[in-house]
Amino acid sequence: MTTSAKNQPMASLRGTVVKGFGRGSKELGIPTANFDEQVIESLPESMTQGIYYGWAQVDDGDIYQAVMSIGWNPYYHNTKRSAEVHIIHDFPEDFYGSQMKMLVIGYIRPEMNFDLLDALISAIHNDINVAKRELETDQAKQFKTSSIFNSKL
Repeated sequence: MTTSAKNQPMASLRGTVVKGFGRGSKELGIPTANFDEQVIESLPESMTQGIYYGWAQVDDGDIYQAVMSIGWNPYYHNTKRSAEVHIIHDFPEDFYGSQMKMLVIGYIRPEMNFDLLDALISAIHNDINVAKRELETDQAKQFKTSSIFNSKL
């Protein structure tokens, strides 16, 4: 696991929330907000497939802890790369079409394949716990006040 250099996020992402594959909430019990293809295509080359953490904001709302998967989701044999964000907050309803910002500040692990759905779900829960722990550090909290969250899309 790596954390960004002091005062330097790994990436800042901004884009529209689009419908994904519909598995996050329904099959996994872990809702995700999916960035549009334009955001995925603009990811820095340094962001390899894997699991990242940071801070996220929907529209001009509050800023929450978040975990993001970038990759092909090998368990599901996806043919399209995706960037799926699990915001660690219970939203009352879907927010497709909303604008989302994500400040990526750390890397948890590479993308992996799993033989069983339960193993995938367990790994995701572990990733969420790692993100929560890392985002409680003073170094991580400083990013929550980043100017990305004050700028309009």
